[in-house]
Amino acid sequence: MHLAHFFCLAYARSSYVHFTHIGAVMTSHSKIDVLICGAGAAGLTLAIELARRGIAFRLVEKMDSPFHGSRGKGIQPRTLEVFEDLGIVDRIIAAGGLYPAVREYRSDGSHTESEVVERAEPTPAEPYALPQMLPQYLTEAILRDRLCELGHAPEFGCELIDFSQGEAGVVARLRRHGNDEVVQARYLVGADGGRSFVRKTLGVDFPGKTLGVRAIVADVVLDGLSRDAWHRFNDGSMEQQLAVCPLAGTALFQIQAPIPLEGEVDLSAAGLTAMLHDRSGRGDLLVKSVSWASAYQMNARLADRYRVQQVFLVGDAAHIHPPTGGQGLNTSIQDAYNLGWKLAAVLRGAEDALLDTYEQERRPVAAEVLGLSTQLLAAAKQGDMRRGRNVRQLDLGYADSVLALERPERLHGPYAGGRAPDAPMRGASGRPVRLFDLLKGTHWTLFGYDADRACVAARAGLRIHTVGEGGELVDEGGHFRAGYAVSAGEWVLVRPDGYIAAIVGTEHLGAVEVFFQYAEYGMPGA
Repeated sequence: MHLAHFFCLAYARSSYVHFTHIGAVMTSHSKIDVLICGAGAAGLTLAIELARRGIAFRLVEKMDSPFHGSRGKGIQPRTLEVFEDLGIVDRIIAAGGLYPAVREYRSDGSHTESEVVERAEPTPAEPYALPQMLPQYLTEAILRDRLCELGHAPEFGCELIDFSQGEAGVVARLRRHGNDEVVQARYLVGADGGRSFVRKTLGVDFPGKTLGVRAIVADVVLDGLSRDAWHRFNDGSMEQQLAVCPLAGTALFQIQAPIPLEGEVDLSAAGLTAMLHDRSGRGDLLVKSVSWASAYQMNARLADRYRVQQVFLVGDAAHIHPPTGGQGLNTSIQDAYNLGWKLAAVLRGAEDALLDTYEQERRPVAAEVLGLSTQLLAAAKQGDMRRGRNVRQLDLGYADSVLALERPERLHGPYAGGRAPDAPMRGASGRPVRLFDLLKGTHWTLFGYDADRACVAARAGLRIHTVGEGGELVDEGGHFRAGYAVSAGEWVLVRPDGYIAAIVGTEHLGAVEVFFQYAEYGMPGA
């Protein structure tokens, strides 16, 4: 174990766990606010959200060590915005890279090249235009480092084996190296993957379908192909298709290939080399070693419920996708990003009903994304790998949410429930200011455009900024006004997760203040 991670783990556990010996078995009893089961990308994101809000939690993972495969390798622009808020976007971009062009080989030895990702340029409202490629194990390593900086670490080799719910919350039994431990938590979050123990114990149905496609994915050291393209062979035959992609940030290639629905498949270096020779028609390709490999059935499934009393499902425990379009990892991270601030708010005193909005907002998003992934899989079977704006998740929102206050009929521009755009501005001091920098953190944010700052009182958990005449921010390029389609005297309230809660005139500002107080603290506004 890395020394820094050991220190973080020791620090995190020492503050709230008391151990006693009974015979040869060590047991313990501890009380925490949130127990997170599963230390993948969703569990880590949720842990970071809770850690930066000072919530007492534990993050347990039954595997003895971190996942070491590429699996989810695409990070979409909306997730990059989430990572900016978490303080890791530059690390993510530095560690990975953009998707290469697809090089499709014909049977005569010639080839064509095309872009798999529709090109786009950053704009003032959307600073991240293109998805980044980064193997999942590197993404999770960066998330673990960020969690360590906040004084916490996952507990590997610690398995949730049973839990029950009562008036006081959840009583869970953990097992580590044969020793059992009882934990009492206000809430339990299952971030434990498609075969979720938490979901199965709850008895939540997981309807959907197996998509009739079985495939292999393998991270390998490979000789014979350049790293400047995503190499594809045999597009004319689904059964013989083969794709070999250089994994950004590593010296590895990822092999992807459909395989028969039944039977064993040889995932050794020799077996994968034989598959390469057979499907590419090239004898110069050689798999020298295999870092990680898996054979899997593609499924599209969505849990009937995301919440059962004090227990929640996030990520693959709630929805599983085919890999087409790079949606699964991103949807999982954004589940956790949505749930984290709401758990913290309720633990501080907000109404429990706030937690119901997690399922109300995130389940429809998962249903939409599952449909997209399935459509892209059908296109991929025909050799069409192109990806456009629809995979970038910038247009997903919560227009029908109860947290979209007094949604006006807006003919253009963002709406209550939609993603808050970025905007470059200038401070009254003359320095440049990005709106995303003002949103960064755990607070709500209220912007007044050509509005009187004295109209609203300061309060904990809310940052107030005025833009325009007499304000602290100058909309020098008109990007704030254009991005939010606001008029003089209008106010924009933005949630902690970067979605708009309200766009209203000054005459409705009192309702916005009451709404904020209720959502964040569960008490009437002043």
